[in-house]
Formats: sequence, structure tokens, C-alpha cells
Amino acid sequence: MSPRRTVGNTLAVARRVLIQLRRDRRTMAMLLVLPCAILVLLWWMFHGDSLEFQSLAPALLALIPFIVMFLVTSVTTLRERTSGTLERLLAMPMGKVDFLAGYALAFGLVAAVQSALAVGVCVLFLDLDLAGPTWMLLVVAVLDAVLGTALGLFVSAFARTEFQAVQFMPLIVIPQILLCGLFIARDDLPDVLHVVSDLLPLSYAVDAMTAVTVDADPAILGDVALILAFAAAALVGGALTLRRRTD
Repeated sequence: MSPRRTVGNTLAVARRVLIQLRRDRRTMAMLLVLPCAILVLLWWMFHGDSLEFQSLAPALLALIPFIVMFLVTSVTTLRERTSGTLERLLAMPMGKVDFLAGYALAFGLVAAVQSALAVGVCVLFLDLDLAGPTWMLLVVAVLDAVLGTALGLFVSAFARTEFQAVQFMPLIVIPQILLCGLFIARDDLPDVLHVVSDLLPLSYAVDAMTAVTVDADPAILGDVALILAFAAAALVGGALTLRRRTD
């Protein structure tokens, strides 16, 4: 397949997904409004102690986009298979990579808007103090949302119902929440758990977010590269395991 056709297929899938999302107001509200609402609720809870909000907000800016995009992407992709839409698309001159790339592009654009809103609310209205540049915080938030999208695309291949897709959250998401440094600094974890945390992509997103908030010149290139590597591996895995329909 020619590169021009591949790009055309990817853009066509992305356009279709964006049109569907625009028509689904509840999903759009979940994608764009929910992260901001959770951050506002957290700020409200710790209004008397801004230090608590400062310590938790960076981790949540990494966690929330990841969780929301993982859930929405896994369920939406599964719905494409169960409805037969994926089979019809793949019957056309379109490969699995085109399909997944289109989804990743569409949800990546949504992730950029979602992350911009969340970061903007924290910085402009919730008084989140940043030692580093705001754009770095935004870049990491977007990449983290893309990571959630890629993992959602990957795990959707192993589910037969939307309920099963949701059941992957405890397996994929909760261990990362527990070991990413939100509750206990990763350096203070037992040795075995520290090794496990090093194998989980969300750990590097939280590390990068925290670095931007406390360091005027944060060195996050390594963390960003690892997040991108995990996302790319999840997309490749999704392409290898994607089935045309759910039996």
C-alpha cells in the first residue's frame, strides 16, 4: 500500500471518529469536563492547605487523562468490532495499522484539548505553582493521554463485551496508580515493587509532571522517550492482535 493511501486512510478514520465524538455529548463531557471537575474538587478539598494540592495535582494531571482515554478508547474500539464497523472498514483497502493510527490521531487531538483545559484550569484558576515551563506540563499531559489511548486500543482486542473492556481497568490501571508515586514516593517503595514501578509507563509520566513543577530546568527527555516507546509498543501490539469482529 502506498504511503499516500496510508495517510489518506488514517485521516479518513480520524475524521470519522471525531465526527462520532462530536455527536456523542456525554462522551465529550466525560473527555473534556470530567478531568477539570475532578481537579477542581481536589483543590476544593485541600483549599485550606495549598501544599497538599501542589503535591497531588501533578500526579493527577498524569493520571486523569490516562484513565479517561483508556476507558473511552477501549470501549469505543470494542463497539466498532461488535457492530461490524471494523469488518466493513477492513474489507476496504485499509490495513489494521491505518485503522489504529486513525484512532490514535483522533483521540490524540481530543487528548490535546483535554490536557490543555486541565492544565489551564490548574495554572490559571487553581494557583498551581510551576517551577518549569507550562508547555512542558502540557506536552507530558498530552503524551500521557495518548498512552492511555494506545493501551485502550491494545486491550480492546482481548474483550468480547464492553463490560469485559471495563474489567481490564483493575488489571492495567490500578497497579500503575498504586506504584506511580502518588501515595508513596517510588524511591521509598520496597525493592521488588520499585522494580515493578520501573516497568510501568505511568511512573514516568508522574515523574515528568513532578519534575516540571519543582525544577526550573526539568530534565524530562528520558521520561518522554519512555512514554512514547510504551505508546508505540501498545499500538504495534494492538495491530497484531486486532480482530475484525468479536465472536
